Amino acid sequence: MTDALEFEAGPAAVGTLVGLAGLTFLLEPVVGPVPVGGLRVRPVALSAAVLAVALLVGAVVFYRRGRRLFALAHGIFGVAWTGIVVGTATGSGTVLLGGVVVLIAGCGFLVSQRRER
Repeated sequence: MTDALEFEAGPAAVGTLVGLAGLTFLLEPVVGPVPVGGLRVRPVALSAAVLAVALLVGAVVFYRRGRRLFALAHGIFGVAWTGIVVGTATGSGTVLLGGVVVLIAGCGFLVSQRRER
């Protein structure tokens, strides 16, 4: 029996990014801050940033597959999570609040879209 393993680059990239985000999150208690450019960044912060990228890439992957609602969900949460991460990292309450507003409004929008189907 020869079953070929099907490999798709988009889902594999998203899965790899989510796995990397999880791994860096779990390394937080074991590893100290790591150098990124000229900064020293805690692994948990890197985890949040990688997860934001994974969500945004996931939106593109679902969109290309014709899964509009899933693409919207990933895109909305990706933008919201990016705002939350950037707002927290820079100390900008405005950007942080913007991310939270996008999250809340996006959830309402997604619920309304789901009810229409």
